[in-house]
Amino acid sequence: MTIEEAQAQVDQWINTVGVRYFNELTNMAILTEEVGEVARIIARKYGEQSFKKSDEGKDLGDEMADVLWVLMCLANQTGVDLTKALEKNFEKKNIRDKDRHKNNDKLK
Repeated sequence: MTIEEAQAQVDQWINTVGVRYFNELTNMAILTEEVGEVARIIARKYGEQSFKKSDEGKDLGDEMADVLWVLMCLANQTGVDLTKALEKNFEKKNIRDKDRHKNNDKLK
């Protein structure tokens, strides 16, 4: 599935099953919440925190997909084509960071 197809499928789902989009501010809060759920799993799986009973059964991939879902909702609501935005972002990084990381002694 391409990003464009995913954005279209999210839009179709929202407008049929989901009834309508939450407003942008609500979706921004939901996005923050979802990112927090990803952070919680990362902190416990790769960091120094231990898992709690309430953390059992949480799937990192599923939580990351939730982040993508809400991000696509926001993109759809605000008229952002994420494919074009990502392509433009790659161009920016390829120019700005062409030698930056290669020359960073901290990365060697």
